[in-house]
Amino acid sequence: MAAPGILLVDKPRGITSHDVVARARRALGTRKIGHAGTLDPMATGLLVLGVEGATRLLTFIVGLDKTYEATIRLGVATDTDDAEGQVVSVTDAALDSPAIRAGIAALTGRISQVPSTYSAIKVDGRRAYDLARAGEDVQLKAREVTVSRFEVLAERRLSTGSGIVAGDAGAAGAGSEMPGVIDVDVVVDCSSGTYIRSLARDLGAALGVGGHLTSLRRTRIGPFDVAGAPGVEDLADATMVDPATAAGAVLGRFEVTGDEARDLRHGKRLLGAAGRLPATPAAAIDPDGGLVGVVERRGDDVKSAMNMPEGGAR
Repeated sequence: MAAPGILLVDKPRGITSHDVVARARRALGTRKIGHAGTLDPMATGLLVLGVEGATRLLTFIVGLDKTYEATIRLGVATDTDDAEGQVVSVTDAALDSPAIRAGIAALTGRISQVPSTYSAIKVDGRRAYDLARAGEDVQLKAREVTVSRFEVLAERRLSTGSGIVAGDAGAAGAGSEMPGVIDVDVVVDCSSGTYIRSLARDLGAALGVGGHLTSLRRTRIGPFDVAGAPGVEDLADATMVDPATAAGAVLGRFEVTGDEARDLRHGKRLLGAAGRLPATPAAAIDPDGGLVGVVERRGDDVKSAMNMPEGGAR
């Protein structure tokens, strides 16, 4: 049986997150692997996988803030809001840098965002992208998200004479030349549930020229960074983050005695111990450095919210 832990993977472009999980299962010889948030096939970067008992920690990881690096093409809109879709409009992006930055500033902070029609959100039990591909009208509700950082890294102004065509980034319409477009490289720090494709679409719409995403790379989920994460070909030899280290980084460490660890595992409360919690919930760590589980405050007491299997938490 594979050791429990958190496995960080650098996903390549062109495969699904489910493909990565399937490869990890084969490489590690276990079926018990899950992930903390998918990436579209065109996207690259960090996937966080939970292995064996550490799959229980994924529920505390999936909602963490994330960082993305992306390229937004202004002047071309697609039906999927990314480079995988069909071109629906082409407009000469005669914009200056201050206008682009003003548009980005308006999409920073606490904003209301409508997810892409081609997202994986379920509508009456079916994925929105399945409904959209079947030609059905998909109406998704706006949601509140937080974009704490939306920063321009570089701009590239491309003209008809540069040979850029509508199909060069994977969108339909290859061979038809475009007016001037602007590729904007950005970095985004955001809350879970934020769609970078929607930011690209909304920026283009606000600037009156349309926009879509041509590349996307996730570099961070909470305390976990893509730097040093193995690719899908190196999973068998990858080093996992042990459950105690991972949970402590996500939730904060709550050191307990051997007797307290036993009580928590048996469902007993730690009376009057809430003042010791670094946060709630928190990761309860036993004297040997193992993860007892996740605990939470109940008045002045501490109780278990999730126990790790004994012997499988280190």
